[in-house]
Amino acid sequence: MTLTSALLFALGIVAVIYVVIFARALIRVRHSSTSADSIEPTTAGTITGFVTNFFDTLGIGSFATTTSIFRQWKLVRDELIPGTLNVGHTIPSIVQAFIFIRIVPVDARTLALMIAAAATGAWLGAGVVAGWPRRKVQLGMGFALFGAAAIMLMTALGLVPGGGSALGLDGPRLIIGVAGNLVLGALMTLGIGLYAPCMILVSLLGLTPTAAFPIMTGSCAFLMPVASARFIRAACFDPRISVGLFVGGVPAVLIAAFIVKSLPLSAVRYLVVAVVLYTAVNLVRAARRERREKLASLPAPEATVLP
Repeated sequence: MTLTSALLFALGIVAVIYVVIFARALIRVRHSSTSADSIEPTTAGTITGFVTNFFDTLGIGSFATTTSIFRQWKLVRDELIPGTLNVGHTIPSIVQAFIFIRIVPVDARTLALMIAAAATGAWLGAGVVAGWPRRKVQLGMGFALFGAAAIMLMTALGLVPGGGSALGLDGPRLIIGVAGNLVLGALMTLGIGLYAPCMILVSLLGLTPTAAFPIMTGSCAFLMPVASARFIRAACFDPRISVGLFVGGVPAVLIAAFIVKSLPLSAVRYLVVAVVLYTAVNLVRAARRERREKLASLPAPEATVLP
């Protein structure tokens, strides 16, 4: 068995384990709720899953766009957005990884090490983010989205390197790639998304741009179940929206990968940058407004009377 085949086999095991964890979580939610539709996917969540995963498969990314939709239409409470993103997009991301790892050539050792680094980063990051209060999540996502928008804009303007022709990394470049993907895996739990920064990372290290697809989809496919399991354990996600992202996302991935394959996405990228910046500003403003309201609601300190 080759290393690539072993990765695909391991990914299949991870997918099965994650489905079991997710199903058990939904069963617990169903049993603890008096509503019969407590775990049924919402229409808004399903449409969001289809649209964002369609463009995700074509390289736009899904986290920033999904966060923007959640905020605009008030689909998910702010403190639940990171967990809902990870939990709902996990299965569509695994489907993407199966497709790209099989059809796009890349050095198996580079792929395996960068995937392992991203999964480790996600495990560490999710454990921290799942315990954050609402305001800290708002600020964290807001600043993460500012970073994501900057990366998307640089990509759209062609300000990042186009990459080299290598299919693998060695020596110091491999160490840098592994360390970089570890950080990106941790940041992904905040909702920044891994696709765009990972593509820039591998291009800077001299890999061919096509090699980014199995690396970034494989990284997400392994790290997202790890992060999602921690969010599920902490009950830090919206069940109905998460199911909707899954239900709408899987067919969108298959359509984008096997039917559409490519689109002129330059105008879409600029639109996404604008929407992401708008969402980032709103998150930071909401965090500051809620802090002011909380301070205003506190009782005034009693005056001290001097003798």
